[in-house]
Amino acid sequence: AAAGPGGRGGRAPAVVALRLALLLGAALRSARATVYFQEQFLDGASWQKRWMNSEYKPDLGKFKLAAGKFYGDAVRDKGLQTSENSKFYAISSRFKPFSNKGKTLVIQYTVKHEQKIDCGGGYVKIFSSNLDQKNLSGDSHYYIMFGPDICGSETKKVHVILNYKNKPHPIKKPIRCKVDGYTHLYTLIIRPDQTYEVKIDNEMVASGNLEDDLDFLPPRKINDPTVRKPTDWDDRIQIDDPNDIKPEDWDEPEYIMDTSAEQPEDWDDAVNGEWHYPMVKNPLYRGEWKPRQIDNPNYRGVWPHPQIDNPNYSPDFSIYSYENISIIGLDIWQVRAGTIFDNFLITDDEVYAEDFGDETWGETKGPEKEMNIKQTEEEQERERVTEEKYFEQRFKKKLERKKESGNDRAVRNTVKKEEL
Repeated sequence: AAAGPGGRGGRAPAVVALRLALLLGAALRSARATVYFQEQFLDGASWQKRWMNSEYKPDLGKFKLAAGKFYGDAVRDKGLQTSENSKFYAISSRFKPFSNKGKTLVIQYTVKHEQKIDCGGGYVKIFSSNLDQKNLSGDSHYYIMFGPDICGSETKKVHVILNYKNKPHPIKKPIRCKVDGYTHLYTLIIRPDQTYEVKIDNEMVASGNLEDDLDFLPPRKINDPTVRKPTDWDDRIQIDDPNDIKPEDWDEPEYIMDTSAEQPEDWDDAVNGEWHYPMVKNPLYRGEWKPRQIDNPNYRGVWPHPQIDNPNYSPDFSIYSYENISIIGLDIWQVRAGTIFDNFLITDDEVYAEDFGDETWGETKGPEKEMNIKQTEEEQERERVTEEKYFEQRFKKKLERKKESGNDRAVRNTVKKEEL
C-alpha cells in the first residue's frame, strides 16, 4: 500500500522540493553576485602564471604551494605558504579593474598560522591598476590593508586600514585576531552607506560607521572657543583634608652621616682631601608629607564645554569608494615562516561570500582539527616510547655495571683468601 501523508512517501517530495529550492536560491545568489577575484589554487603549478613575485630586493622570501603539516583536504587546503624564516615577502595577482562606487565591497580569505607564528603579518593589501607589481614593497601605495598581525604578547590584532586622500587611516577599534595554528576565515565588508563589518570565521567581531571609527574627516562638533569654564566651577573630585596636620616629628633628612665609620689608616689628606663621614640613608625618613585626601563637597563634575558645528567639517559620502581596484597582494614580514593563505575572494555580495566561506573553510576546518589532534597524539606516543626505551637502556646498563662490579668483588675476595 502507498504511504500516507505522514509516511516516507509523503515526505520525499517535500524533501526534494526543499533541496531544489535551496539549490535554486544558491544559483540565484551566485547569478546576482559579481565576483571580481577568486583564487583557491586548485590547478597545481598554474597559480604561478596568475601571481607575480616582487623583485624590489633580491633576498625576498619564497612562496610555495602547500596544504601544510595538517589539513582537512590535501587538495582544497593548498595555498600560498611562506617558506623561509626572517624574510620579507611580496607577491600579487592582477584582475580586471572595477570600482565599488554604489556597491558593497567584500574582501575575504583564509589564514593558517600552523607554525604558531611569533611575529609576522597575515594581512592582504588591495591596490589600484597602476601598481608596478615587480616593485611591490612596503612603500607601495595601497587602497585597503586588512587582516591579522601578530608580534609578541602585545600585538595580536586585525588591521583595517583605508586610504583616503593619499593617507592611510587605521581603525580606532581594537580587533583581536585568532592566535592558534588552525585555518581561519577573515572577511571585511564595506558598504555604500559607509558602514563596515569585520567577520572572523563568518562571525561578526566588529562593525560601525567608517566616518566614526576612522579619522577621515574633522569632527562634526568642536568646543565653542568663545565660552570659558566658570571660575567658580570646581571639578576636583578630592581635596586636601584641612583638619589633617603634619606631625611635629615628620621632618627628617633623607640622608645622615654614618658616625660609626672610621677614617682609613692609609687616608692621605694631601692626596684624597679632607676625610668626612659618609652619608647613609636615614631610616627615619618618611618622604614629603602630604595631607590626607577627602571627597570634595563642592565637586560639580566635569564641566560640559558647549559644542558648536565645526566650520571645517564637510561631509564626504564617497569615503568608501575606490576606482580601478585591480590587484590583491601580500606584502609581509615573518620571523617564523609557515603561514598559508588561501580561498581569496573579492565580490560585491555578502551572502555569496558567506556561502563561499562555508563551502571552503567551513567544510575542511573540522577534518583539519581532527588530523592535528591525531598527529599530536601520535607524536606524544612516539615520545613516550622513545623515553621508555631510553630509560630501559639506562636501567640495563646500570644492571650490567652492577653485575660486573659484583664479579670483580668476588674475584678480589678469592685472591685475598688464597694469599691468606
